[in-house]
Order: sequence, then C-alpha cells, then structure tokens
Amino acid sequence: MKEIKCECGHVNPIGTVLCESCGRALTDEAKQEKLYDMRYEGSARRSQTYNKSMVDKVWNFFSSVKVGVWLIVVTLIASAVGTIFPQQQYIPSVQPPDQYYEEVYGFAGKLYYTLGFHDLYGSWWYLLLIASIGVSLVICSLDRVIPLHRALKTQRVSRHESFLKRQRVYGKSETVKLDDNLEKVKKNLKSRKYKVREEDGNILAEKNRFSRWGPYVNHVGLIIFLIGGMLRFVPGMYIDQTIWIREGEKKVVPGTNDEYYIENKGFTLENYGEGDKEVFQQSIDRVGDIAKNYQSDVALYKESGKTLPGEKAKLNLHKEDSIKVNHPLKFDNFAVYQTSYKLDEFKSMSFTFDNKESGKTFGEFTVDLFDPQEEYRFDDGYKIELMGYYPNFTGFDESGEPISDKPIPDNPAFLFKMFSPEKPDGEISFVGIRKNLEPLGDNDFKVSFAGVETRDVSALTVHKDLTLWILALGGAIFMIGVVQGAYWHHRRIWFRRLQDGSLIVAAHTNKGWFGLKNELQGILDGTDITMPEDQQENQEKEKKEE
Repeated sequence: MKEIKCECGHVNPIGTVLCESCGRALTDEAKQEKLYDMRYEGSARRSQTYNKSMVDKVWNFFSSVKVGVWLIVVTLIASAVGTIFPQQQYIPSVQPPDQYYEEVYGFAGKLYYTLGFHDLYGSWWYLLLIASIGVSLVICSLDRVIPLHRALKTQRVSRHESFLKRQRVYGKSETVKLDDNLEKVKKNLKSRKYKVREEDGNILAEKNRFSRWGPYVNHVGLIIFLIGGMLRFVPGMYIDQTIWIREGEKKVVPGTNDEYYIENKGFTLENYGEGDKEVFQQSIDRVGDIAKNYQSDVALYKESGKTLPGEKAKLNLHKEDSIKVNHPLKFDNFAVYQTSYKLDEFKSMSFTFDNKESGKTFGEFTVDLFDPQEEYRFDDGYKIELMGYYPNFTGFDESGEPISDKPIPDNPAFLFKMFSPEKPDGEISFVGIRKNLEPLGDNDFKVSFAGVETRDVSALTVHKDLTLWILALGGAIFMIGVVQGAYWHHRRIWFRRLQDGSLIVAAHTNKGWFGLKNELQGILDGTDITMPEDQQENQEKEKKEE
C-alpha cells in the first residue's frame, strides 16, 4: 500500500485525512471543510482504507457501528421472544418438550420449539449472536483506538496554520508583550493541571488525554462480560438445577460427576403461631397459615474411590447440615439452597382383599407408589395382580382407557385383577381415590382402601458459578470506562506565533465546549490576548440571520 508523505516530511498511512504530525489537510474534501472533524484526528482507519480481500470485507462489516447496534437489537428481540413461553428447564420433566409446547400452547408453541426458543440461551444461534457482538466490539475498538493513539502520540506542538484555523475555538491576537503574556499563560496552564510542551516558541497544552480511551475501556469490559456469559455454557462452569428429594431418599448432586450424594433426613415446617398473631394477625386472617421456617435436614456423602459400571457407590459421610432459606449447604464451589417444598406426598397405599357379601377379609397388602409389585399373594390361593398403575389419574380416553399425565402419585389409581378359588379366571376392579369401579360387571370380591403413608418432599436448588468473578471484572472495567469518559474531558490548547508578531490561539475538546471556553477565559486573564471565538456558534448565527 502506498503511504502519504506530507509537506512537513511526516509519512502518513494510506487513508489519512489530516497529517498526524502538523495537521495539514491531505485530501481535497478535507481542504474544503470549514471545521475539521476531530473525532479520530483525521487518522487512517483500516475499514475506510482497505476493501479488497475477504478479510477486509469481514473487518469492514464488523467495524460498522450500525452493524453492532443491529446485532444488539436482534439479540434483545430474541431475548424478549424467549420470555413469551417458559424455557425448557421450567416445564414439567415428565413430557417431551416437543409434545409439551404443542399441547399447551398450540401452533405458537410448536413454532416456538421448532425455532429453538425453548432453549434460547443454550441454542447455537443465540450464542453466535453473542459471539458476533463480541467480535464487533473487538474490531470496532481496534479499528479506531490504534490510529487514534498513533495520531495523538505523533502530534507536534507546532501545528500548521490551516489546521488551527479549522478548529472550533479559534482566534488571532495582536499583542505587544508576547513573551510576557505567554509566560503568564504557561503559569495559568500549569496551575490547571495542563501538560505544557514548547517548540520554536509555540505551545501545546494538553490534559486528560486518558479520557479518550473511556469508550474503549467500556468495550473491553463488555467483551470480558460476554466471555463470562458464554463460559456459563461450558460444562462445569455454571450449574443451576433443582432436584426434588423425598424424606429418606438419597440422590446424586447434579454437576458433581457422581462424586457427591445428598440425603434428605427430614423436612420441618414451622408456621407463625399464637405468639406471633399480634404482628401477623392481618396477614394470617387474609391468607391463612404463613411459613415461619422451612428446612431440610440433610447429609452429604462423598464417593470413596472409583466404582465399576453397575457397582454400588461406596459413600462416606462428608457433612451434615440444615438447609434453610438463605442458609445454603456449601461445599467445594457448590451451594445447595432450599427453594420450595411439598407436604404429604403419597408414598404407599394399603388395601384389603374382601368378599363383598360376607365382608370377610383375606389379607392386606401395600402398594409402593414408586415401585409397585406385579402381584400380591395371600393364603389359600387368593392373589391380586396389578394390571395397570396410573400415578396421576385424570380420566378415561375415548376408548375407555385410564389416563395419567405424570409419574408423580398425586391422584393414584389401579387396575386390579382378583383371583380366588371361587373365581379362578379372576375379576377386574378399578380402584382410585373415592373410586371403586367394576368395568366388566358385578364382582363377588373387592379391593378396599385401608390406609395411606405420606412423606414430605424438598425442592433443593444446586448452584455453582465459576464465571461470577469474570462477570464482576467485566462490569467493574465497564464502569471504570464510563467514569473515565464521563467525568474527564480531553482538552488541548494551541498557541502559535506568526512571523508578523501576532498570535494564534486555538482549542479543542472531545466534549464539554462550554467548560473549555470558560477555562480558556481564566487562562487568558491577566494578559492582553484576545479570547478566541466559537466558530461553530458564529456559523449557526449566520445561518439563522440568512
């Protein structure tokens, strides 16, 4: 690529608009401008210079601020659509997602599932959007910050007269005691924390250059934040799963690779009682019982050594604790929280095998609702065969078959076949809560309800987040960039002597022009140097008058 050599001798990269050293205009368009666009100091940006190779085209695409904004807008829209229906992790686990969304939400639910919105934050296209935003931030930053840094670092104290004339704040003074006035100016500049440089009797005063890097520090923070967010989809980095564990039950802790097991020793629920009524009387009258405390007493076990497939794990007690709301069980990088509970879930149901006419009982049997047997035998040739078990009976279909919509025994029902010496071919009985049906006609025998055993269930959320410090770091860096760019302004003031003894004063800031002009007025106090004018305001006044 060709380079551009300025009249001052400085060699500029191709695409440079204003000489990095002296500020002369290098293009015909720049020479015709009344005021220079100083956002990037007229430096050469790759996206505006090269457009030949595929790399250039990709770079130019992602370096566009419009592209970055559209990527963010599309991501926000996708995120909003993802909240219309519940995500897959919040739907009942007893039904496949494709069936659930279509049955519950109809065609909209089917479309929602087909497009991948049911698992939005783990879908490949959503991650690609997040990655694209990150790529856009990186390329946008590099495309601007490198040439800007080079231009600011290369700038000379003595800038060309045409450069100074096209600054927004510009003025020319005729002064007699030029040296004395400039000494007072330098003193005033230093008192206001300006860094003063001199060359051939000319002055460049500059301060708060670091504020120009604020937006790019923002970008670094956002990139780190996005990396932290994407790392949540890396196995082992982030876990947030809920397990329902019954009293006396032992389950593996999700995300621990079967290394840790947790056992529910017992669940306790305490409601506000008589002594608390003075404080909570209105609430108790309105909603009834109010939970004062609910906790699960648990034991945490750790596997000792590796086991072969199918072999029972050897567990050692690692820790015992009571999990309450805001009092989790913590171990390694995990925290187990008490999030909900279910009281009196059916565990087993007991029945008797009776003769309907005589009322004689031939035996009692218990059906484990989570592991029912196929048959139950009694003396003298009496037995019962379990032909069908429906944990949550909801009714009969069009053909008369019983329906169960989930495996949790909230409304258990059973189809029994009763065998006896009198009825060796058996009799059919359908038994449920407050139901005892004889679908094939009147029976001589019946199955009668005898009792029920219940137990409480705890909902425990297992949480692990190794990305939290990355998110916090990204957020902190982002806020540093916000403060850096919002509370400090990059200000520059040039004083250039001319051969006729006059003095040019020009100034520029990236923001806060009123503050710059106010400060410049204070710097020139005590001298006979004329306060420069705001050329942009003058142009606007002329347009209004026309």
